[in-house]
Order: sequence, then C-alpha cells, then structure tokens
Amino acid sequence: MPVLSRGDDWIFAQNIGHVVKFLGLNEATGPVLSPDQLMQRLDLFLRTAIRIVPQMPDALLSTEVPNRPRSYMALGHHLFRIPEGMLEVAAGATLTNDMLTGGPPEGMSTSAALGVYGQQVLTALHAWWDPKADKTGRETVQTYYGPQLLHEVMERTTWHCGQHVRQWFMLLGMAGITPAITLDDTAFAGLPMPASVWDG
Repeated sequence: MPVLSRGDDWIFAQNIGHVVKFLGLNEATGPVLSPDQLMQRLDLFLRTAIRIVPQMPDALLSTEVPNRPRSYMALGHHLFRIPEGMLEVAAGATLTNDMLTGGPPEGMSTSAALGVYGQQVLTALHAWWDPKADKTGRETVQTYYGPQLLHEVMERTTWHCGQHVRQWFMLLGMAGITPAITLDDTAFAGLPMPASVWDG
C-alpha cells in the first residue's frame, strides 16, 4: 500500500487530492467526470466485460496474468467485485482491501459463471443508482485509506474496472481470440488511467 511520509506525519497515498494537500501543492485535483458520467462509463465497462470475459476458455482460467501471481479466474472475479464492493460501501460498509481481493466463491469455476456474476453486479448497480435522488456523490464513505467522498470512490471504481477490461482484451489477444466487442480511447478519456496495462 503506498504511504507518503514527512517527518512524523504520514498519509495513505491512495487519493491524489490528499497527497497534493499533504505536500502543500497548488494543483487542481478531484474527478474530472461527474458522478453520472462515471456511472455511464462504469456501465460501459461492465457491459463490455460481460461480453468478453465469457470468451476465455475455461482451460485457461488457471493461467496467471503477466507480472503478477493472479489467475485469469481471479482477475475476472475481481473485475466485477470492484463495483460490487462500491455498492456495499455506498450502503455503509467500510471498504477494505480484502473485500476486493478475496477471490471467487466456491462453485464459481467457469468463464460463463463469471459473466452471470457480472450481469448480477450490473443489475444491482442500476437498482442503486437509477432511482437515487442525490446524484452529487457528496456523501462521505469509509475506506481503508480514510474517509472519502463517494464521487472519488466512484472514479476509483470506474478506472480500476476499466483497467481490468483493458487487461482482459490483452489476455484474449494472447489466447488468439478476437474480442466480441472493443473499446477505443474515448472510453477512457477523463479517467486517471495507468499508463501501462500491466504492472511492471
């Protein structure tokens, strides 16, 4: 977990706005996209993942992704678990790292099952957001890196999910499979996407 320290003071460096404030920098921070725009992007990423994740042959799900001890199966589950975790946090739970990285439940063993799970998450996301009266994202929610605005957690959830969609496209390519759907750069515009698709 990234931590920034200066003397005896320190912060978790998960939120760039907190880092800028800690360092006393005069830089604009915060989400570029509105909560509603973020939800539209998250919807796009989830709908894309629901199409492309089940394309992975089950025989490859135990393969590890590049540069990390994580199986394709674990990555596919994690991709959908990220927005599901956000829903739990919006409902009052505290976001923990283990909440997102616990791995798929027993019995979820196929790419088709991952797609079904993804559809369940997408349905739950819309059941929460669509009737929500206050769409400003100004509520404070609790995370393992401190209290955050819901808007900030929504942005983190969206780009994080989008990053794993980028990775799944590459995994399909490595398997010689043409994705059923593709995304261009406009899908990621306005999001603080990592420069690399994989960890170094």
